Amino acid sequence: MSFVAWIVLGLVAGALAKLLLPGKDPGGLVVTTLIGIAGSFVGGWISSRFLHREVTAHFFDLATWASAIGGALVLLIAYRLIFGNSRR
Repeated sequence: MSFVAWIVLGLVAGALAKLLLPGKDPGGLVVTTLIGIAGSFVGGWISSRFLHREVTAHFFDLATWASAIGGALVLLIAYRLIFGNSRR
């Protein structure tokens, strides 16, 4: 997949991660979107590095989407744990 496809995948993965983890995020919509994009890259890296499941070149592969959404969830949870109480 191209870099632009990973960004689009990250945007959708970030939105789905936000739907799965509702609540107020410390950074708002922009930070949540950036976390989704970063999560798609992190999820793909974890999938290929530790699970030995290569991310395919197909945009609509279920494993690719699962790794992107999983990476976005992990980063969103970590972000909430680190910065969740700093905004009051």
